[in-house]
Amino acid sequence: MISNSLIFSIVTFIYCFAGILYLASWIFKKQLPAKAATWVAWAGLIGNGAGLLLRWFESYEKGSAYGHAPLTNLYESLTFFAFIISSIYLFVEWKYKSRILGALAMPLAFLVMAYASISPGKQIQPLIPALKSNWLIAHVFTCFIGYAAFAIAFAVSIVYLFKSKEKEGKDATVPDQSGALSTGLLDELTHQLIMFGFLFLTSGIITGAVWAYSAWGRYWGWDPKETWSLITWCIYAALLHLRMMRGWRGKRIAVMSIIGFVAVLFTYFGVNLLPGLHSYQ
Repeated sequence: MISNSLIFSIVTFIYCFAGILYLASWIFKKQLPAKAATWVAWAGLIGNGAGLLLRWFESYEKGSAYGHAPLTNLYESLTFFAFIISSIYLFVEWKYKSRILGALAMPLAFLVMAYASISPGKQIQPLIPALKSNWLIAHVFTCFIGYAAFAIAFAVSIVYLFKSKEKEGKDATVPDQSGALSTGLLDELTHQLIMFGFLFLTSGIITGAVWAYSAWGRYWGWDPKETWSLITWCIYAALLHLRMMRGWRGKRIAVMSIIGFVAVLFTYFGVNLLPGLHSYQ
């Protein structure tokens, strides 16, 4: 019988292949690899989603003490994170008819899945009492949609910096199969993705506070995860404030987007090295 871990292993290689095709299209300025990469990326996304659903189903097969949404440990959260990254990227590709971002977005999804493959938690385990809450899905789901939006904004910012650098040096542009993503559009797309991610990160922090109160009797305890979530929130809040109130555009916003995503990565991975109630195992 096919297991969810086998599906996730296959998906890891599919995402890798999609990333290679997108990169080849970008480097060699050919449309065919990019078109193929889109189909491969969709295959990976469908497989990723199927693996998550299968794991959810398998958890209930073990009994009521085990059944839960696949969002409760590092392994499960990574596979879900990759799924949302791919989903948001493919939506952006469809909307803007440009595949250039796939050269960064799909390698990100691959790296997330590759890290999942060496992470503990592949075996489905019963939930600890604190995680047996209806707030689990709402909190984790909203947080990871925010994280994934910031990941794609990071990719957009990198492409923006490449394009702006080449414009300064000569009249060349970063290869773009459709020509749709100008630096101005990339700047606006970064802003839109960050607003979208900020909304979900805010929702995740609020639902987490309510969940913390029901589980531990307090809304906020300055746990490392809570502290770094607030730091990340403040970075993106400052970015949005500077754009709307100070008129920041272009490189400064791109750099702040990159800094914000570094904070996201530390919030997600770095705090696992610190003692706390939120450390993913």
